[in-house]
Amino acid sequence: MENFIFHNPTRLIFGQGQVKAQLVKQLGNYGKNVLLVYGGGSIKRNGLYDEVISLLSEGEFKVTELAGVEPNPRLTTVHRGVDLCKKNNINVILAVGGGSVIDCTKAIAAGAKYDGDAWDLVTKKTTVEAAIPFGTILTLAATGSEMNSGSVITNWETHEKYGWGSPLVFPKFSILDPVNTVSVPKDHTVYGMVDMMSHVFEQYFHQQKNTPLQEHMCEAVLKTVIEVAPKLVENLENIEFRETILYSGTIALNGMLQMGTRGDWASHNIEHSVSAVYDIPHAGGLAILFPQWMRHHKALGERKLVNLAIRVWGVDPRGKSNQQIAEEGIEALESFWHSLGAPSKLADYNIDDSQIEVMAEKAMVRGAFGNFNKLQKDDVIAILKASL
Repeated sequence: MENFIFHNPTRLIFGQGQVKAQLVKQLGNYGKNVLLVYGGGSIKRNGLYDEVISLLSEGEFKVTELAGVEPNPRLTTVHRGVDLCKKNNINVILAVGGGSVIDCTKAIAAGAKYDGDAWDLVTKKTTVEAAIPFGTILTLAATGSEMNSGSVITNWETHEKYGWGSPLVFPKFSILDPVNTVSVPKDHTVYGMVDMMSHVFEQYFHQQKNTPLQEHMCEAVLKTVIEVAPKLVENLENIEFRETILYSGTIALNGMLQMGTRGDWASHNIEHSVSAVYDIPHAGGLAILFPQWMRHHKALGERKLVNLAIRVWGVDPRGKSNQQIAEEGIEALESFWHSLGAPSKLADYNIDDSQIEVMAEKAMVRGAFGNFNKLQKDDVIAILKASL
């Protein structure tokens, strides 16, 4: 494995009743002038909004609200948040929602401390020098954004979507109560589980040697989600299932699984190019693209794909070639995601081959990509065509 330094400063507060017990105390460490950021209104329907507002009122916080963060958070919403922070002298931000709300909050927190356009930070034209501190209350198990320093923002005007990050945009604290995820509908619950599994896959496929513990840790998270996901889909209000999946999503992308390695992340980059053009759900795109990325790498990634098939999917290797074992593992993944209700081809979103060249160009904007194997434009086109 490679040398590494691991540091994750986010205070993770996990369990039932923790919003009431901890929110005022934690938020008060950073100021009293709060920007409350949330999405399309689900927190108002499930009562969490009223609980948060009541607690903030009792704590004598001054609250400014930014509602309407999109599932693929847009630069225009980031700009609105930055303007609110500067206009109202915001000194702490509270993100209440899923990964999209938290991703947007990270861009707002950094953008509010920058004199130029926040898009400069996303496109890495400049580096983050400061950020407003923020905390989160998570309502969707999916991205892991509650305990990492990454974010993805879409510029819909230019149809660009990029991941970015900075050590300065780790959440100061994140409160994870599984009760707040019970009202998440089936489709978004499924998307969340696809997303967290995809995060594990991205870290599983790397070229570093002597990483048995990292591989087994990844496999353990995958096996846990595979075991619990079908039960949760059939019983969406089960707190124990929600709790397990909530914790799995955080562990999948808080840095623990990738210590000493450099994950691939090519599938995410390709999906960003697809949803930048078509605005489809991120995890829906991953469910379609990742199996085809695996097939594209069957020869190169034979050992990893064979291990994945045998250890995670229980494929019997007897009398089979490595290629056959790998293919059975890929088919098991496709079958599993499809059984949960995830899409399996781009046509499920009415996407045809008319924009493949455009999507491939967008994927290549920063040059060849992927740490497991560098992808060129022809590779991207082949994966997209196989995904139709």
